[in-house]
Amino acid sequence: MRVLNIHGVNDVRLDPKAAPVAGDADVIVRIKACGICGSDLSYIKWGGIHRPEGGVTPIGHEAAGEVVAVGANVKDAFIGQRVAINPMNTPSNIGSGGTEGAFTDEVLVRDARVGDSLLPIADDVSFDIAALTEPLAVALHGVNRSQAKPGDKVVVFGCGPIGLAMVLWLVDRGVEDVIAVDLAPERLERALALGAKAVINAGTENLRERLFALHGHHHYFGREVADTDAYIDAAGGPNILSDVISFIRYQGRMVITAAYMKPVSIHLGAMLTTEMQLTTAVGYPTEMPEVVAALPRLQGKLAQLISHRFGFDDVLEGFAVAATPQSAKVMIRFGDAPA
Repeated sequence: MRVLNIHGVNDVRLDPKAAPVAGDADVIVRIKACGICGSDLSYIKWGGIHRPEGGVTPIGHEAAGEVVAVGANVKDAFIGQRVAINPMNTPSNIGSGGTEGAFTDEVLVRDARVGDSLLPIADDVSFDIAALTEPLAVALHGVNRSQAKPGDKVVVFGCGPIGLAMVLWLVDRGVEDVIAVDLAPERLERALALGAKAVINAGTENLRERLFALHGHHHYFGREVADTDAYIDAAGGPNILSDVISFIRYQGRMVITAAYMKPVSIHLGAMLTTEMQLTTAVGYPTEMPEVVAALPRLQGKLAQLISHRFGFDDVLEGFAVAATPQSAKVMIRFGDAPA
């Protein structure tokens, strides 16, 4: 068997490994599909996460597969069960600094709990779609934190997989006036296909002028502000927060779900008069079961999130593609798993 390990800064290798052995409380899942996350790319740039001196960081956390071994004390799990893995609810935090990563033939899920760390998926949901469960849950949590509702006007910054999934969830809950902002034309086209009412290319268009034209604007406290109700930052651009503060309406809402690695400066005086609500969103405390339940209904649309597919043998090529702005979700497939 093999596993994808980070050995150092920009040093990721497909290494041999021994077959996992399940304890009484564990389950072994044969991986069928695992998506490449932006976090995986960051971990490689950092040289790993929680990596011991001289050790490795196994990666991969957006996974779905089939149960092949069940510990004696695990309830409701069975051989052949089709599942998505909730890595945040595993003791080893699969793929994010623990002892297991899901870019592997078979992964050990310690202290497995069906309905919690293991979520059964419907027979008519493909493994590729099931492997989207984790990023879809991240996106849904960000949308939930925005309090967006039908009739609202919403802007999503960033049309990577998370931002695109946010567009999908917003439209799915009846928010019809969604604007997506990005630099890559290919990603903006995907946002339109997923239901965005309009898109703005922040590299070639004036964001403020386009937003005012699309959502409307009004005069407030000595300045012109957009009629937008909520903004979600899935991009992490250093100017996004200050830009939004400059034109957010009174008591407008903003959610930051992008991972900022460096401090950004903001004009608190300008922010004061807005009484804006600024919050963050991370992970998916409660959203994953809701996502799994929605997969059969949405899988036709969800397929549009996947831009590339690679076999496990070509996982490093898949990572190279995932680092380009033209990609959306890059999916790694294992064995003979159907798309």
